[in-house]
Amino acid sequence: MKLLGVVTCGLALLACSAHGQESWRPLFDGRTLDGWYVCNGTAPYTVEAGVLVGTTVANSPNSFLCARERFGDFILEYEVWVDSDLNSGVQIRSIADPAVKNGRVHGLQVEVDPSERGWSGGIYDEARRGWLHDLEKQPEARMAFRVGEWNRFRVEAIGTSVRTWVNGVPAADLTDDMTLSGVIALQVHSIGSDAAKAGKVVKFRNLRILTENPAAHATPAADRTP
Repeated sequence: MKLLGVVTCGLALLACSAHGQESWRPLFDGRTLDGWYVCNGTAPYTVEAGVLVGTTVANSPNSFLCARERFGDFILEYEVWVDSDLNSGVQIRSIADPAVKNGRVHGLQVEVDPSERGWSGGIYDEARRGWLHDLEKQPEARMAFRVGEWNRFRVEAIGTSVRTWVNGVPAADLTDDMTLSGVIALQVHSIGSDAAKAGKVVKFRNLRILTENPAAHATPAADRTP
């Protein structure tokens, strides 16, 4: 009986441990664009050595590489490298429907901003309400993005709460209930007719998402307040 009790206890601990593990899955297979499609603009997206690469072209509107799957509550992590004179972003809970706004991708965007302004990790409502959480009053967050390097982003979208981190530094903390599910999309920003900016790139890698009980794996409040 004593041995049975020890075994039972051990199995219970293993079950608890397995339940507590984070069930991440990749959004990008590292080889192809399977599961993604291009919206709105004409910027090309390619895969190079396990990295998703978007390249600017002149005379194109904003281009988006949209995931075919829709997401509600999730924790998303990814890394970005962008040319220093470009702007980019990652759409979350966004709408990419040909029957809405003539197919214009719109919704929450996690900013990628290598400019001196430094609002990477801020939240902009693309083609809808504009800035919802900039980083104007958050100097530490504005300094988190490292120009010319790979930068790690984390996004926790749970219920009406959307929080972001850049290289581990808290950035945006937004409460918003306008759209609670939608697509994830990677942006190549329009450069208008500026031929000098054609051929610039934004790169994405290590995209992964957690959708199974994300609230249980959210960052503790003490570590997430900007």
